Amino acid sequence: MSTTTRHPLFTLVIVVGGLLHGFGLAYSGMARPEIVLDFLQLEDLGLLFVMGGAALVMGFAIHLGTGVLEIAPLTGNRYARREKSYDRNVVIGGIVFGVGWGLSGICPGAGYASLGIGNYEILWAIAGMFIGAYLQGLWRARRDSIDRESPATGD
Repeated sequence: MSTTTRHPLFTLVIVVGGLLHGFGLAYSGMARPEIVLDFLQLEDLGLLFVMGGAALVMGFAIHLGTGVLEIAPLTGNRYARREKSYDRNVVIGGIVFGVGWGLSGICPGAGYASLGIGNYEILWAIAGMFIGAYLQGLWRARRDSIDRESPATGD
């Protein structure tokens, strides 16, 4: 199976997984900004168990899946470690994400789950996420065009 051909159930599994993830976020309280802010201020550490449990389950699933299977069942791709360079974009993105999460008490996934539990005021935060992503794209495109226009060192 090539990377462009996917199993017919691929989309269904993605949708069901997203719904299950959203339900888990809503049920655990991670879709409620006030609970997340209490966690970030170290007043309520219940979410630590939620995130720790999720990390353990996923770690086990990834370890088991990559140990038993040579290729991913729904994509046909071989399991391989994806290296991501640790550069200034990663650092700046992490800082922006952390500040946004700390100020609003919501991250993108939990924001959508929060809509599902009727918190429509979260649309302001989601709009902010989209505006921030758009501005980052403009900034990066501008920076890349400047980098292409500048002469190489030593010319």
